[in-house]
Amino acid sequence: MSEFWESSFRDKQAMWGFEPADSARDTVTLFRNRGMVNILIPGFGYGRNAKVFADNGFSVTGIEISQTAIDLARQHFGPDMPVFQGSVSDMPFDQVEYDGIFCYALIHLLSKKDRLKLIADCYNQLKPGGLMVFVAISVRDARYGQGKEVSKNRFLTGHGVELFFYDSDSIEEEFGKYGLSEALEIKEPVHNRSNISQQQFWKIVCEKIEVEGK
Repeated sequence: MSEFWESSFRDKQAMWGFEPADSARDTVTLFRNRGMVNILIPGFGYGRNAKVFADNGFSVTGIEISQTAIDLARQHFGPDMPVFQGSVSDMPFDQVEYDGIFCYALIHLLSKKDRLKLIADCYNQLKPGGLMVFVAISVRDARYGQGKEVSKNRFLTGHGVELFFYDSDSIEEEFGKYGLSEALEIKEPVHNRSNISQQQFWKIVCEKIEVEGK
C-alpha cells in the first residue's frame, strides 16, 4: 500500500485538485459549532482537506503514508503543519487527545482488521465529548461490483487496490460500539463537476461519550 500511494503521488501530484471535499467543509461547520480546536486527519494526503480546517482556525495534525504527499502539502500550504509520516495501521503516533477527527475516503481501502483498528485508535484519541467523522464508499456507488470480489462487499480494482463498500449493516457492525450518532448517504462532490466523477459515500459520525465523574 505504501508503494502504491508513493508512486501515485509522485506520478500524479495533486491528483484531486486543491478544493476541499464538500464533506470537509460541512465538518468544519460541525466542529466549529461544537467549539473544537485540535483536529487529527488520518489520511492527510497533500492537505487539500486539512487546509480548510486550518483556514478556519483549527490546529491540525495529519497522518500520511506517502512522504511525497507530505512534501506536496508543505510546498503548497506551508512548511509548518505537523504531519506524521506512516501508516494509520501504526497509530497512535502521539498520546494527544483530539477534539475532532476527520478521515476522508481512507477506511474503505483497509482490511477488516485494519478498519476495526483504525476506528478504535481514533476513538481512543478523542477527548470526551469529541467527534470523529469518517467518509466511506457506499454499496450504491457506481464502482460497486467492479473487479474481483475478494470477500463480501470488497473488490479488487484494476489498479490493484481493494475497496470495501459500506452498507448500513456494516456501519452498525464496525462503528456501533464507538458512539455512532449518524450515518448519512452523501454524494461527493455535491454538484457535478466536469473534471470530477460524482461518487456515493457514507458520512459516519461518532461521539465519544463523556463519563460522569471524570
